[in-house]
Amino acid sequence: MPFRNQEAIPIRENIEVSELVEKLKQRIKIELLPVAATEYASKKLITEADLHRPGLALAGYVDLFTFQRIQVIGNTECNFLNNLDEQSRLDAFSKLLSFNIPVIFLTDNNELDDALLKKADASKIPVYRTELETTKFMFLLRDFLEDYFALQTMLHGTMVDVYGIGILISGKSGLGKSEVALDLVERGHRLVSDDVVMLTKKGNVLLASATEMNKHFMEIRGLGIVDVMSMFGIRSIRYQKRLEVVLELSLWEDTENINRTGLNHDSVEILGTEIPLIHLPITPGKNITVIAEVIAMNYLLKHYGYDAAEAFQKKIKRHIAEKKNRHDMPRRAIEYFEGDFE
Repeated sequence: MPFRNQEAIPIRENIEVSELVEKLKQRIKIELLPVAATEYASKKLITEADLHRPGLALAGYVDLFTFQRIQVIGNTECNFLNNLDEQSRLDAFSKLLSFNIPVIFLTDNNELDDALLKKADASKIPVYRTELETTKFMFLLRDFLEDYFALQTMLHGTMVDVYGIGILISGKSGLGKSEVALDLVERGHRLVSDDVVMLTKKGNVLLASATEMNKHFMEIRGLGIVDVMSMFGIRSIRYQKRLEVVLELSLWEDTENINRTGLNHDSVEILGTEIPLIHLPITPGKNITVIAEVIAMNYLLKHYGYDAAEAFQKKIKRHIAEKKNRHDMPRRAIEYFEGDFE
């Protein structure tokens, strides 16, 4: 079984609010305006990807208040505060600030009274404002945090994109994984990573990418290091691709229980996610490149509801049933040959 000794890379435990703000500005192009107490942003830590809208907390119910999360204040919360009298508004916001909140984000260009901002300054809780609507902002922020805090692992193998299907070619060193990938690239497919593959789990999906060191480089034994992007162009590489199939190469004599029909569906668990696994024994003259293309196309057919192995099995069962019900003379395998005159 491949990747038997896989180990997850230690999860990031936290991110500073100031670092989060800078990364959001650079990577997602979110404009965040400092509003209050932002000088304390480098001392505030975010420890989880979940977000919270503190509507109930502002209304006074704090028994289940997840104050350790990022607090997002949108139109609903601002309208609630604006409908309170001045003292009630200050009391409600002060109760919110009595907890150790890492940061507050105001969405839809909402604003808070100066008295509330002064209270945030006094409580050393940074406040930022964005013009994005609440739903869109929370989607982008949650996606970034899920990626930042995601489980990761590194595996030995070669990752390629074949007809849009992410295939991880695995197996012992020296079996020709890189050579197969190079042949696929030459046929118009795309390289993701060679030798070392970084896998990141987002939701129940595994995204594969190269490391900063081996990005678009490949080692061919006997030749050395080649730069795939410089040699074949920008269309020959991908920086990341969803992992959908693991293709395990092995020597014929080392392979047991070879799947002959495709009815048995093996899988391998990586970071808690089941990925289809295909064992492929290598023999002289076997064209692994073409087989990899067929694996990708077969995966696409299954994705759209057609399984060739199951279709063939149904055809055999139907033929057997028809033969049992027929009492006349046995028929020839093929009753009529059309003339081949071309």
